[in-house]
Amino acid sequence: MAAVSLRLGDLVWGKLGRYPPWPGKIVNPPKDLKKPRGKKCFFVKFFGTEDHAWIKVEQLKPYHAHKEEMIKINKGKRFQQAVDAVEEFLRRAKGKDQDLTIPESSTVKGMMAGPMAAFKWQPTVSEPVKDADPHFHHFLLSQTEKPTVCYQAITKKLKICEEETGSTSIQAADSTAVNGSITPTDKKIGFLGLGLMGSGIVSNLLKMGHTVTVWNRTAEKEGARLGRTPAEVVSTCDITFACVSDPKAAKDLVLGPSGVLQGIRPGKCYVDMSTVDADTVTELAQVIVSRGGRFLEAPVSGNQQLSNDGMLVILAAGDRGLYEDCSSCFQAMGKTSFFLGEVGNAAKMMLIVNMVQGSFMATIAEGLTLAQVTGQSQQTLLDILNQGQLASIFLDQKCQNILQGNFKPDFYLKYIQKDLRLAIALGDAVNHPTPMAAAANEVYKRAKALDQSDNDMSAVYRAYIH
Repeated sequence: MAAVSLRLGDLVWGKLGRYPPWPGKIVNPPKDLKKPRGKKCFFVKFFGTEDHAWIKVEQLKPYHAHKEEMIKINKGKRFQQAVDAVEEFLRRAKGKDQDLTIPESSTVKGMMAGPMAAFKWQPTVSEPVKDADPHFHHFLLSQTEKPTVCYQAITKKLKICEEETGSTSIQAADSTAVNGSITPTDKKIGFLGLGLMGSGIVSNLLKMGHTVTVWNRTAEKEGARLGRTPAEVVSTCDITFACVSDPKAAKDLVLGPSGVLQGIRPGKCYVDMSTVDADTVTELAQVIVSRGGRFLEAPVSGNQQLSNDGMLVILAAGDRGLYEDCSSCFQAMGKTSFFLGEVGNAAKMMLIVNMVQGSFMATIAEGLTLAQVTGQSQQTLLDILNQGQLASIFLDQKCQNILQGNFKPDFYLKYIQKDLRLAIALGDAVNHPTPMAAAANEVYKRAKALDQSDNDMSAVYRAYIH
């Protein structure tokens, strides 16, 4: 959107990231809410929701001048309700001034609803966020847009500080957190594994003011010299996170030569964010704790884009105190975290989540190919689905990948197939049938045989057309 001349009280269309333009009003922010540094932006209260956020001026358009244009390109019940709310506001405003008051706190329910649910809000001391469920420890909130930064940009924005140990300690050139609501921990953070997910996570830890020492299996990555060994990173850091591809990689990282275990001393903390099976994570927890270390499993639900945006969902289990110690890190990398109890629970839940996602993706591909072979428009099918109960960002993005033939990985196909396999084994262990997951797994195996492993999971579509 082009920059325009705007002022307090103006009705606007505001856009953030991949969310559609939404009607709102420029208002005064709560007095304790700081404006993001380095950005020319306005504070916008959105109609039809409880959402509000700082929006860059180039992402705003005057409401009246662009009303017809926006109504043509945006559909849906929520959107129409928002437009109706604007019109009702205008009717009431005739003859008297109206002001949309922004509350200094907001309910979790309000923030979790609406098209701008990616925005986050720091509740006031007088209105703490309540735990709606014993496993839902806290809903992590912040008060500005999360940065969209991938690891490719890290070395352009950071200073690389060589430690005497030879590891690379990285911290933001401006170590003050961009997001004023996050106070970064003073603990030294390590991170092992800079793949699709890890790179985005590290970027957001850095942007929020954490000092991070990194290691990756490759000798170099984007020009930054990395730590020499996992053991070295663990020994020099208070809390070390790891995010690798599968159970074998997770075990090798801990138990292999110069591995994590060699750096564990009493009080050292290890957080495994890999998606693995419960047996693997239980074994790792036992060996870490046997050396006096503290262990937390914290696999994440999301993809590369959500990792870059700091919008992951974190499922944690294990050492509750360590979970608390990771609070600022989890706020930097995710929108929500759940504490699920004893070690193994997060691994099981993560596999179930990815089993549902992988099965759904295979069904999407099956539907699109069936439409094609029966002479139906695939685009029309997507349009219909986007207007119904299945409408979601996931559905739209994956269908667009297929329609455009763009399978650049956002979530590797080989990894969703691995998760389906592990989920099926989880079901077998408790004698619970998983026929839908089993069928989907066979389709992904077919796609892998067609050399689609390193493409996005949406490339499962090719298993149906070859």
